[in-house]
Amino acid sequence: MGEEVKNFIRHDTNSHGFGGSLNAAAILEFVDAGHDLILAADASASDLIREIASECGVDFDEDVAAMVVDHTSYAVSDTEGDHTLIAGDNFIQSDVILGGEKIKAPVLFKGIGHSINPANSLVMKILSASPSAYSANPKSKLSAPPTLTGSAISLVSVVQARNNARILISGSLSMFGNRFFRSGVQKAGSTINHDKSGNEQFVTETSKWVFHERGHLKAVNVRHHKVEEAEEPSIYRINDDLEYSVEIYEWSGTSWEPYVADDVQVQFYMMSPYVLKTLSTNQKGVYYTSFKVPDVYGVFQFKVEYEKLGFTSLSLAKQIPVRPFRHNEYERFITTAFPYYGASFSMMGGFFLFSLVYLYHK
Repeated sequence: MGEEVKNFIRHDTNSHGFGGSLNAAAILEFVDAGHDLILAADASASDLIREIASECGVDFDEDVAAMVVDHTSYAVSDTEGDHTLIAGDNFIQSDVILGGEKIKAPVLFKGIGHSINPANSLVMKILSASPSAYSANPKSKLSAPPTLTGSAISLVSVVQARNNARILISGSLSMFGNRFFRSGVQKAGSTINHDKSGNEQFVTETSKWVFHERGHLKAVNVRHHKVEEAEEPSIYRINDDLEYSVEIYEWSGTSWEPYVADDVQVQFYMMSPYVLKTLSTNQKGVYYTSFKVPDVYGVFQFKVEYEKLGFTSLSLAKQIPVRPFRHNEYERFITTAFPYYGASFSMMGGFFLFSLVYLYHK
């Protein structure tokens, strides 16, 4: 990110409003409409920035003078004792979010920490502080234990909303600047001096994820039909054998490629899942399975609820009624009823023999 863009963002974080009708409600409405957002702050973050972050499940330290301090995992610099320049390397273990190439150099971070709401399953830390870090005012002595400490401090977090909109929240503006992009980095206690920090790679890869260049799934051609038939029926009968299939693709940044996984499941659902099947795949994006309709009639749904770390969620539902047998579709003689048939005929035979003996016995 160039210095001009960086300075523009810094100006916005200091302001109480963005001008015009652009406010917290408008930005959240923008996200609710399915759009993506990168939110970067620093120690001078305004209440407006904090409000937007809070609505996304992220809480910056309430102390406006607080910064992340780490006396163990800091970056060696010319400024002696400046342990607010963090060399962060506690990344999330996800190739979808951070890319397939490992980030070898630590990321330079100088800014404020935040915590994530544990009740919010949509937000996750992608760059965490080390266990020795804490959030406090570096220019004053600690009079009380800091409220944010250790790995509970998130330096950079991401949110994937239920509508699959993605948000990146960072407590450092400098992390996006050219100076940190081009700086070398040496983590305290390490003998390795990297010629270039991991900032550019980290920001580039996470930005690709945020803007749906990676980890974006789509499902098409959802089909179901009876075995050995091709047409989709309007109703099934109990105990019918059916086949279900769906095609799933992943956006590679330039084209849709077949998505290959072994954990996609379909439910045949009415109040609760009567059938739960893991779908097989032909490695070309097509997922399929077959099963027998349960011996229960009513209105069912084919449901695919797929959620996986780093990927957009898939929620597919298709409704279909299931009817019982008609009166003329039952078997003429039910095999399981043979004991009852035998009991009935033996009763009639016994009654006939008893009548003969009673009438003609002298």
